[in-house]
Amino acid sequence: MKLLTAAILFLLPLFVCLGQQRILESALVQAESNGFSGVVLVASDGEILMEKAMGKRTFEENIPLQTGDIFELASLSKEFTAMVIMICEEKGKLDFDDPVEKYLDIPYKGITIRHLLTHTSGLPDYQEVMDEYWDKTKVAGNPEILEYLRKYAPPKLFEPGEEYQYSNTGYVLLASIAEKATGKDFVALSREWIFKPLDMTSTDIRSLAEKVGVINFAAGHLQDSLENYVNANKFHESDYTVWLGNRKGPGRVSSNVEDLLKWDQALYTKKLVSKETLEQAFSPYVLNDGTRSYYGFGWEVEPKSPFGKMVMHTGDNPGYKTIIVRFIEENKTIIVLNNNYHPDQMKLVEAATLSLRKW
Repeated sequence: MKLLTAAILFLLPLFVCLGQQRILESALVQAESNGFSGVVLVASDGEILMEKAMGKRTFEENIPLQTGDIFELASLSKEFTAMVIMICEEKGKLDFDDPVEKYLDIPYKGITIRHLLTHTSGLPDYQEVMDEYWDKTKVAGNPEILEYLRKYAPPKLFEPGEEYQYSNTGYVLLASIAEKATGKDFVALSREWIFKPLDMTSTDIRSLAEKVGVINFAAGHLQDSLENYVNANKFHESDYTVWLGNRKGPGRVSSNVEDLLKWDQALYTKKLVSKETLEQAFSPYVLNDGTRSYYGFGWEVEPKSPFGKMVMHTGDNPGYKTIIVRFIEENKTIIVLNNNYHPDQMKLVEAATLSLRKW
């Protein structure tokens, strides 16, 4: 996030010389010529100013991408997990400062739900534990992950609240806490409380089989030894998306840019939670030593970007790079969903950010 802010500041003189629109147009042309595959959306006050698809839905079948195609969001999913927890809190099902052990049997004490939301829990990486001990002929979900954390109990990385360290483990626990607090499945909660009320008809937490049934699902791609783009599922490093295919919380939401714009705009309203709760989500956590971590509830937070307060998140899955950037004081939005893990993604975000000055 700080790299984005620094890049914008560095490019401001170029922005003045070339003009906003030319920067974005040039970046789009350059990215397409460089082989970028994905969809870019830029909006102001909820109005789409620019929406462009380039590249392939599937390279092997040579099917062009469309703007409505659905992508794996990877860690952008954490925004929705955090929202489920916020709704639980407003319904009186839990409190942000409840200890995790009130809901889950884990071998780590002193960790609160707030620590999980803000990545300040100090929890070890569940994927390392599962990678070492799990039988990968089977598919694991949250119950199995919790079981293995109890069984092998790797030590905490630090005491809760001492540091910020991004934690997928924390968001697995959040989904399981939501289930325990409500007695409902996390996928059902996400549909009932977020996707359906916001008419996000292309958005869901889909199983591998369900994804196959979605015609306009954009496959993730990586380059093989001949630099050809092939489905990322063919690479060994992608195996975890299969044997951890039932996990909930840190990832697995899939969506498209227009549904994400609906989500973005809903966060300016009280449709889901109160303004006061959203303010907590968009406020950086203060660590035990009084320093700020620049992460709220499911959002990275930059209080003083060149364009006012910015909240954002990135996602990274085999073959996918995703990002949403929201300048919440000006209601301006950038969404980039990429399905061939291309390095030009951030250049497009930087150019789109600068281009917003003309609108």
